[in-house]
Amino acid sequence: MFGKTTKTITLTIGAAAAALSMAAAPQASAGVTGCKASGSKQEVGAIVGGLLGGLAGNQIAGKGDRGTGTAIGAVIGAGAGSAVGCNMQKGDAAKQVGGIYKSGGYRYAQNVEAEPLVKVGHKYVARSTLNLRSAATTRAPRLGAVSSGQTFQALGRTGDGKWILVGQDGVGVGYVSSAYVYRA
Repeated sequence: MFGKTTKTITLTIGAAAAALSMAAAPQASAGVTGCKASGSKQEVGAIVGGLLGGLAGNQIAGKGDRGTGTAIGAVIGAGAGSAVGCNMQKGDAAKQVGGIYKSGGYRYAQNVEAEPLVKVGHKYVARSTLNLRSAATTRAPRLGAVSSGQTFQALGRTGDGKWILVGQDGVGVGYVSSAYVYRA
């Protein structure tokens, strides 16, 4: 009994290794190792996916086609694991650089809370140095400052008009109080 299991595991590992090398061979920059985000989760995902896919393919295939089923399962599993791992790497990269997400038609830096906004699209000037907040409230964490006299892009304002979302290259990077700004 153990001999059959050992043979299946050996066959599965071999098929997973073959699948990994076949997927990476066509283009080193776009195969199993071609994720545009740094890290090793893609490769680990491909190996784990290849092993699990090989085992599943072996079990699903008929008695005469276990080798083929193992190989096909390993290739499919390696591809799926690679895709999942790459997505995880991209998520990690977004968190490391502040990340960007979309909400309500606006793009926000990862550390900025989305608020219902009225589109502004104008430039404003700070009357004094202003705290840049993660949300439209003075209780929100301070992310930085907008210096006195500095012109900035305003993406939107809150419905009550008290807060303005400061934009940088079209991404909301924080909120400032509208009481201390004027339109440029």
